[in-house]
Amino acid sequence: MAAHTGAALLASLLALATIVSSNTEGISGTLIPELGGLKNLQYLELFTNNISGSIPTTLGNLTSLVTLDLYDNLLTSAIPASLANIRTLRFLRLYRNKLLGGIPARLCRLTKLVKLNLEDNMLTGTVPLEVLSLLLVGDLAELVWCFVLTRIFLLALFAVAVVIQYALKTTG
Repeated sequence: MAAHTGAALLASLLALATIVSSNTEGISGTLIPELGGLKNLQYLELFTNNISGSIPTTLGNLTSLVTLDLYDNLLTSAIPASLANIRTLRFLRLYRNKLLGGIPARLCRLTKLVKLNLEDNMLTGTVPLEVLSLLLVGDLAELVWCFVLTRIFLLALFAVAVVIQYALKTTG
């Protein structure tokens, strides 16, 4: 009977669609790579805890994931490029950690992404143009890195660049 109960528990865990934990639970420690095996997971919201270490590359296997909220933790790794495999992802919020390195250009594959927030980390470099292009051709409505970039802001910036370019052509 105990083996059957264990198998049922394992099946229930694999069928999980949502994992949510915020400050009230106070989770600490690291994220385990086995999280990437929860194929039905749609919402992984482990924000405002004391989670440290790296973001497992296996999270890129969560192909049903809609929301990945790991903000306000103590994560210290680079952003895994494997997250670009989660084509269903609409919300990626990793802000207020200690993430290092650059923003992977492969994140441009996340064409359903609505919100990308990476501010308050130790990221270096610039936002790759491929990722910026999601503001124009994807669903991305808000990109927060060092400052907020919205689709309207980017279109206004583009319009100013066109006006300046036109002015330079007509005066030259």
